[in-house]
Amino acid sequence: MPTLQDKLAESLAVLKKLQDEGIVAIQTKNLSRTHRERLVKSGFIKEVMKGWYIPARPEESAGESTAWYTSFWSFCGDYLKSRFGNLWCLSPEQSLSIHSGNWNVPNQLLVRTPKGGNKPISLLHETSIMDVRLNLPDKNDMEIKENIRIMTLPIALISCAPGYYSNNPIDVRAALYMISDASEILHKLLEGGHSTVAGRLAAAFRNIGKNVIADNIIDAMRAAGYSITENDPFEEKPTIIFNEYQLSPYVNRIRMHWADMRGIVLKTFPQAPLLNQNADEYLKHVDDIYLTDAYHSLSIEGYRVSEGLIKRVRSGAWDPEANPKDKEYADALAARGYWQAFQAVKKSLTKILNKKSSGEVVRHDHSIWYRELFAPSVSAGLINASDLAGYRNQPVYIRKSMHVPPRYEAVRDLMPALFSLLNDEENPAVKAVLGHFFFVYIHPYVDGNGRMGRFLMNVMLASGAYPWTVIPLETRNDYMEALEQASVRKNIEPFSRFLAELVRKSITNIQQAK
Repeated sequence: MPTLQDKLAESLAVLKKLQDEGIVAIQTKNLSRTHRERLVKSGFIKEVMKGWYIPARPEESAGESTAWYTSFWSFCGDYLKSRFGNLWCLSPEQSLSIHSGNWNVPNQLLVRTPKGGNKPISLLHETSIMDVRLNLPDKNDMEIKENIRIMTLPIALISCAPGYYSNNPIDVRAALYMISDASEILHKLLEGGHSTVAGRLAAAFRNIGKNVIADNIIDAMRAAGYSITENDPFEEKPTIIFNEYQLSPYVNRIRMHWADMRGIVLKTFPQAPLLNQNADEYLKHVDDIYLTDAYHSLSIEGYRVSEGLIKRVRSGAWDPEANPKDKEYADALAARGYWQAFQAVKKSLTKILNKKSSGEVVRHDHSIWYRELFAPSVSAGLINASDLAGYRNQPVYIRKSMHVPPRYEAVRDLMPALFSLLNDEENPAVKAVLGHFFFVYIHPYVDGNGRMGRFLMNVMLASGAYPWTVIPLETRNDYMEALEQASVRKNIEPFSRFLAELVRKSITNIQQAK
């Protein structure tokens, strides 16, 4: 007689077959009732709405959002195709967001379809789909990205509501920068007789410094007999203007966000303390704080480490060859990797304290920190050495976060752009806050991004004579919520204030110790 384990294995084999076929939105027709109930009870699938499920992980706690945010876009693509076939696409506004590289999970996904019901469909974690009954653009004016049907960039720009420009200026500007010549959009403006839209788009292109495109739109429309009035849909001028052509929209987005956010950091962060520490004194302080830093940084990531384990690692008593148990535990490997990475970071600190450019040091050294962070896992055979060569080559998702890190293809453009921003930035507080934020926003590695982001933050703090600052485990929820606000809402103020308060406490502690 088959055991319970045998029965579950049989159901898991059926689930694996569906996943191998690329199915994320699992319908009741895809699974027998027996398999479905068994998988739900065991936590391997969860219900999104009646008759629809997604894969899940049994270890996720009740109310955990990770499986849903990970599956959101694939589920929506499968679900909408099942309901409407090819007769649907996202709204022009949400099409623009995707063109600009913004794949964050929206609270409500707006969909156009001639079969729409004009009412929201509730999904998990307060998200929904709103299918609006509207005609679709011509089939040549739609395209598919990652199983999601969207309007092409020119049609999305022509069709989006005027208020979207002022409400989402960075998404729209990033999309506008993708247009390299007026011909990409002019024929659609002329074909539809869009004189008002042409005036709005011409003014929008002029707003971002693309005057040639603006002039060409105005001249062509007037030559066709249309009366055109420019009407800038943005509420203000951009803080920076790009002269480059065909830049990655991802790169343009972080450059614009950096320019917008740095002023908030300058207002919320304390002045450098001028503690008059020389390089040796600073490095001694860093050595003294290692035990605390390692415990809290690893614990924030979910590793179960004790001070005793960290002390063993620090003293060299950790020996996976002599003690096989050390080789088996991921926690021990993480602790050893943190120690090795910390030593590499100290070498970078020494360069910076000796007045080398912090941006250039981090550009060169961050890959060394990363290799050391996971070197013990390579030695233990848990990961391949090739996994440490360069940035990720696959999608990643952040637990419990609506933020979807940029596609891995964009990381190769984004990381050099981040280091250029760090190198060009003069204020060390801005480097520390925005350097940490954008590093984890980009998520260049499959694992270790939080630890790497905190290393980067502290190296940049050192460049401004701020003390090494520990983010305590007990503040984890506030820390993650502040990062979420910055990633999803583009509100950097909570994160800047959070770090500023910790830095103030570090300064006070050092002053009192003296």
